[in-house]
Formats: sequence, C-alpha cells, structure tokens
Amino acid sequence: MHRRDYWNFYSAGRIVFGSGVVDRLSQLLQPWQAKRVLIVTDAILVRVGVVAQIEQPLRDAGMTVDLFDEGEPEPGFAVADKAIAAANRNRPDVIIGVGGGSNLDLAKIVACVTTHGGSYKDYFGYGKVPGPVMPLVCTPTTAGTGSEVSHAAVLTDTENQLKISTLSHYLRPALAVIDPKLTLSCPPQASADSGIDALTHAIEAFTAMPYDQLDVPADEPFPYDGKQPIGDCLAERAIELIGQHLVKAVREPGNLVAREGMALAATLAGLAFSNNAVAVVHALEYPIGGALHCSHGAGNGLLLPYVMRFNLPARIPEFKRIAQLMGQDLSGLTDLAAAERAISAVERLRTEIGIPQRIRELGGTREQLPTFAQKSFAIKRLMLLNGRQPTEADLLGILQEAF
Repeated sequence: MHRRDYWNFYSAGRIVFGSGVVDRLSQLLQPWQAKRVLIVTDAILVRVGVVAQIEQPLRDAGMTVDLFDEGEPEPGFAVADKAIAAANRNRPDVIIGVGGGSNLDLAKIVACVTTHGGSYKDYFGYGKVPGPVMPLVCTPTTAGTGSEVSHAAVLTDTENQLKISTLSHYLRPALAVIDPKLTLSCPPQASADSGIDALTHAIEAFTAMPYDQLDVPADEPFPYDGKQPIGDCLAERAIELIGQHLVKAVREPGNLVAREGMALAATLAGLAFSNNAVAVVHALEYPIGGALHCSHGAGNGLLLPYVMRFNLPARIPEFKRIAQLMGQDLSGLTDLAAAERAISAVERLRTEIGIPQRIRELGGTREQLPTFAQKSFAIKRLMLLNGRQPTEADLLGILQEAF
C-alpha cells in the first residue's frame, strides 16, 4: 500500500448543457459523420414522447435511427444481452443513451462490448476495458445519477442479488447532452429518488478520504482519487443547488428553474463523485438494492443520514460546511452541533420528498442485515475511500440503526 502525492480529474469528452439543446443533436454528432445511430432507452420514454424529441432531429438530418426500448430500472444481465444483440444487428456508428442512469449505464455496456467483444462480465471491476469505446452520447431524462459524465456502469446480478459495477475512464461518454426540459416528464417519485441520489454523490465525494491519505494497493489501478480540490468545488455547488431546488422539482414538476438547477446539480455531483469517491452508502446499497429491488436513489437516500452519523466524528468541518450549503443557520453553535445540522437537514429533505426512512419499509428483514454487511464490507475500494474506516461490525451497526 502507498499514499499518492498527486490527483487526477476526468470528465466526459464534451458537455453541452441548456434547455432545448437536444434540437441541435444532429449538429453535435457531426464530428463522427454518423449515418446510423442506435438509441438505448425504455418503452415509457418512447410512449411519453421524450425519445421522439431526440429521434426526430436525427432523422431530419438524414440519419437512420434504430431503437432499443427494452431498458428497465436496475437492468439485469438478460436486458444487457438483448441490447448488445441489437447493436450487433444494427451496427450503428454512434450509440445514444436516453433516460435515467439505468439506461445510460446500459448504453455504456453496449458501447463497450460492441467495441471490444466478449461479454460484459469480462469488464466487471475497474480498469478492465482495454481502450476507447465507440462514440457514446448520453442524454439524461432524470437529474440524479450523473452517469452522463461518470466512468461507472452498473448491472444487477439477479441470481446473486447484487449490483455489479464496471468502472473505466473509457466509459465516460464522448458527449453528454443535458437538456433540463427532458426532465419535465419525470414523475415526482423518480425525481425524488434521483435527486437524493445526486445529493448522496456530492456528500460522499466531499467527505471522502483525502487523496494524500488514501492507502491504495501499490500495484493495482484504483477507480477514484479520494477527496481533491476540483471535486470538492463541484460537490459543494451540487449540494447547494440540491438544497435550493430538489423539493420544488418534486412538488412542482413543471418548474423549469427547479429542473435546470437539479439537472446542473446532478451533472456536477457526477463529476465530483466519479473523481473523488463514493463510499459506504453505495457499498451498503448494492446488496440492499439487489435483494429488495428498490431504486438505487431510494436505497442511497434511505441510508445516507445513518452513514453520515457514523462518519460525523471524523468529518466535522466538512459536515459543518454541508449544513451551511443547505441553508442552515449555524449562529452560536459549536462545531459539533453545526456539523450535526447537516444530518438533520438531510433527514428533513428526505422526509419532504418521500424517501423511505427504514430498511423494513422496503421489505427487508433483520435476518438479512448480516449478509448485507458482509457483502458490503467485501467491496474494499469503497471501504478505503470512506472518510472513517469501518469494520464489518460497524456496517452491521449502521444497518441496525437504519432497520
């Protein structure tokens, strides 16, 4: 193990942000001279007309557009197989992921396997993708996962009830097209789940183990750099935007100002976490989400304040700053009391937008908790990145508090 004396920052190749920007999609694709594109999406987005907003400008520009619309929440291996088969059949020049993080992750997997062959299982873990993938465009319709700029793609292993990540900087899209108008059709609960997911990304990034204190395996590539200055700037702004706009985006779905604020927050948080870190919240959510079939955002949002309470003793200055960013009045408070306001602010936000507060509300049983703790503790990279190093017993304690 060794400690680094440097840090890195990665992004999508190009980020284009603005309400109505999907109308310019054919121009944005010009560098690839694409004649045929495959849109990876789901049937709901086709039905409500979102996909047509992306498809029509491409057809008008003379491109052939094929649709794979069998995407699903937390996609499993069977869906990945179908999507890859569609790409092999249609042989597109560009793959466009449209939807929430699940569809964008699926598009990343398709681009990877279509380019490099083999099975998606060959690329599980970090650093297994051997080189750049075919042109990949990601267009989010939710404000949460940050998958449009991140290096992660998650599939669900339904047999073992576990979510599995493929992590590679080659999976960062060549082009991220973020049009907040596309999120106007996102239902309130999906807006809540994705928004609290973005908050989790930002808070975990901001409170991670600093890059120069991170003990990483000496001879192995590592998927995150730990807490570093650019990621911190992005995380802070994301937390502030979410505090200002998330409740409104959930309660007033047609409020474009709130939608723009959350779309920006999600992208900033995606850049923050995919460079700094995610940590114990995500480690715990992977087995819980796999077993209880909750959305990734709902699982993260449920767990976030419980993990924050565990991390609090090691991250008082950061939590105090989070409380400030979320609009808390800290006058006259000790540093500890001010830091605790960050947790209460997250709890209050979680309640206001209808995120479950207990594992039992998701259908979990107390008997499952030791297995969840064991599977989470096995994700060593996320243990190392957490601002306070946990034992397996600590994880079980967090889960018991959250039960």
